[in-house]
Amino acid sequence: MARAHEMFPPFGAKWREKDLRWLFPNGAWMSFAYLERDSDAQNLQGKEFTCIVIEEAGTFPSWEPIAKLKATLRTTKGIPTQLLLTGNPGGPGANWIRARYIDPAPEGWETIKEHNARILPNGERHEYVSERIYIPSRVTDNQILMQKDPDYIARLMESGSEQLVKAWLEGDFYAVDGAFFDNFDRRKHVMPTTEIPEWWTKYRACDWGSAKPFCVLWIAVASEDWTHPVTGQFVPKDALVFFNEWYGVKYKQSGEVDANKGLRLYAEEVGRGIAAREKNKRIDFGVIDPSAFAVDGGPSIAERIFRATDGKVMFRRADNKRVAGRGAMSGWDQVRARLDGEVVLREKHSEKTPMMFFFDACKHTLRTLPMMQHDENNPEDIDTEAEDHAADTVRYACMARPYTRPTPAEQEERKDLSNLTLDEVWYDNEQHKLGDGRAVTSRI
Repeated sequence: MARAHEMFPPFGAKWREKDLRWLFPNGAWMSFAYLERDSDAQNLQGKEFTCIVIEEAGTFPSWEPIAKLKATLRTTKGIPTQLLLTGNPGGPGANWIRARYIDPAPEGWETIKEHNARILPNGERHEYVSERIYIPSRVTDNQILMQKDPDYIARLMESGSEQLVKAWLEGDFYAVDGAFFDNFDRRKHVMPTTEIPEWWTKYRACDWGSAKPFCVLWIAVASEDWTHPVTGQFVPKDALVFFNEWYGVKYKQSGEVDANKGLRLYAEEVGRGIAAREKNKRIDFGVIDPSAFAVDGGPSIAERIFRATDGKVMFRRADNKRVAGRGAMSGWDQVRARLDGEVVLREKHSEKTPMMFFFDACKHTLRTLPMMQHDENNPEDIDTEAEDHAADTVRYACMARPYTRPTPAEQEERKDLSNLTLDEVWYDNEQHKLGDGRAVTSRI
């Protein structure tokens, strides 16, 4: 209110204490109110607003009280109506804000159009389009603050954990304080969807679900060093590229994800859906969580998928090791290690690069993977009550022992074995079978 008294009078606005509102010369008016609980929104029903501004929307645990206020957005004067929200990453409302505003267009500045259809009380069908947009803002965009208080960022960096400070400084809604995969970074691990070399090994991984969402991910293994044709991101040989996704989650009527609720599809329907998505594509193998092979009075999930697709979609049991025993590497270790990456030699200098990448088509994986938290009773595992289906599928993919297919040049080289000695043939083939932690291609 103090700031309003500085800003509005120069425009001719006057404060009316009786009505608790500002009056402007053109007839417009502005008032301030609080929205602490659902009942506060209910008290505003029946009023008419053309613009509603919600400050610090992330402090609201759910979208519901704000959704109620949307009912008061109307006009008899032909004035466009709008709802404006401000907020910072984190807070009780982080999940719904991400789902509604960030996930559809993580970089912002892109209009999200939602097509709606409603049956009116008179029985007529009314269709309309609502639009929303995420406008990112960083602390460095506040030029007055940067000039007047240059030490502010340094003080902010001392105020919390690395992830929390990252969220505040960069406006990163995917930076989660206490995240299990705290080494996940969208700038490093996410790329625009594009074509990938046809000869790469391609396989699928699946986490089954009916009442809960199922997840199918398609993965390619880089046969050689590769550069993304649009962004120039470097993908080293043997890296995994998650290039497509099918996530069986339910949506609300508003178009938002009904988190952790599945589509209740039968195994046969999922199988045919996978086959349709793989039509005219080569998929070398598939892995699915071992529970899909359970037989209890009838054929297993995996068998039903196999039969429904005439053998086109076949799975083997995924390695379901979550947390390692002594001396072993667990599934979560594999995921974290691939996110961290390896030091590779590139253009005469070494640099650390990830060994796992995601195309932006994998939107539900990118929505849920960064959100995973540690299990309170077992810090080495993730919280299994969370929406962990995509994370489990990524784990199966990493544990699948993916192999590298030969490049076209290597295939040509294989055709001519006349210059190889018997010892070279034997050694080359043993390397292919045994490997050294990284797949090695044989010339046989």
